[in-house]
Amino acid sequence: MEPWLAAHLPVLDLALDAVRAVQRASARAGRQADGFDPTRPGTPGPDPGPDPARLAAAFASDRVLALDGRPVDGFAPLSGFFPTADGWVRTHANYPHHRARLTALVGLPDDVARPAFARRLTEVTGQELEDRAADVGAIVARVRTEQEWRTSEPGRAAGSGPLVRTGPRAEPAAGGRRTGSVARARLATTAARGRAAPLAGVRVLDLTRVIAGPVATRTLALLGADVLRVDPPDPVEIEWQHLDTGQGKRSTVLDLRDARDRRAAQELLDVADVLVTGYRPGAIDALGLEVPRDVVTGRVSAWGDSGPWAGRRGFDSIVQAASGIALLEGRDGAPGALPAQALDHASGYLLAAGIVDALTLCDDGPGRDVSVSLARTGTWLLDLPGRDPLHPAAAPAPGTETVAHDRVTTARPALPGHDDYPHPAHPWGRDAPSWLPTRPS
Repeated sequence: MEPWLAAHLPVLDLALDAVRAVQRASARAGRQADGFDPTRPGTPGPDPGPDPARLAAAFASDRVLALDGRPVDGFAPLSGFFPTADGWVRTHANYPHHRARLTALVGLPDDVARPAFARRLTEVTGQELEDRAADVGAIVARVRTEQEWRTSEPGRAAGSGPLVRTGPRAEPAAGGRRTGSVARARLATTAARGRAAPLAGVRVLDLTRVIAGPVATRTLALLGADVLRVDPPDPVEIEWQHLDTGQGKRSTVLDLRDARDRRAAQELLDVADVLVTGYRPGAIDALGLEVPRDVVTGRVSAWGDSGPWAGRRGFDSIVQAASGIALLEGRDGAPGALPAQALDHASGYLLAAGIVDALTLCDDGPGRDVSVSLARTGTWLLDLPGRDPLHPAAAPAPGTETVAHDRVTTARPALPGHDDYPHPAHPWGRDAPSWLPTRPS
């Protein structure tokens, strides 16, 4: 086998397990909707497992993405590893507001070049940078050893509990905005049904960005859901990121700080079946949205909902740095990275699987809440057997597992049985803030 996703840690095993979770959840949903009877003549057998080449391309999708035949650069100049006065940090400055906070943090102008920024960081300790960044909303993590992370308070909190947290949502004090489970009704009555599209007719409101959340909602769209992604007008989403994870969905822009746009979002939410967010705890309430009692909610965070870092911002690369993964994947004392944004992608598939199961299991009571965190997925990877410190260099993601639409080349879906998404990513923010008409039952 080609050394796709080869690393010190068993990244390919992580990818296989995460996508298999979606396969199993999808099969359960399809069987329920079809009135599945395994003794019925002609019943199809189990779906084949994920193909390693397809998985490698899907998990390294930012590396196979091409615009007009040219690859994209996934990280901005001030994102990456930097030596400090006593070690290393990793920064994330892909969005303009994160860059502005980062440069202000170290007293440099926003247009500073990487060499001058790097020199400034050598004058400060990693811990000081990390602490001060958390105070102002900048994104910096001190590079730790695995042992440091596992024994730290945030590391213990992030590594505890189930990989996918799920349970009934708490009953609202006023009883909520709806009664009955819309999602269950649609799963039971939608006419266009099959194992390939078990979520046909299900409405998913997507309030996520970057990779993990969009991968989850893209997967729900692949399974037949009507997914509407809602973004604020500012900051504008990074183009390549939207093209890489926006397939199968529609995209609209609403400013939830504006009363009229907030009413439009609430109207969408009032008839949705699923709400997926990447916000920190309490943010939806703070925005003034009320989630109906029977909606399934899916949430992805960097550090989980408990522990001292629960409210901190973070990204896949930042979690790798803080948790010891970066040093394991580095050499000669310098940190390195996994051959893909594997924590993001795996967390996205795990969240999608949990949401599909929540829809399948929901009853006429409150909806279910499903959550994952990048740090918990990182602990799962650290706990998997099969480390290979002498691994070969990771092979480039296979270009044969891509599909081209006009000027955009993207990875094919990781989920077996799907050669492409229902449609390429729509232009960012161009769709109307409305649901597609549902099919009659």
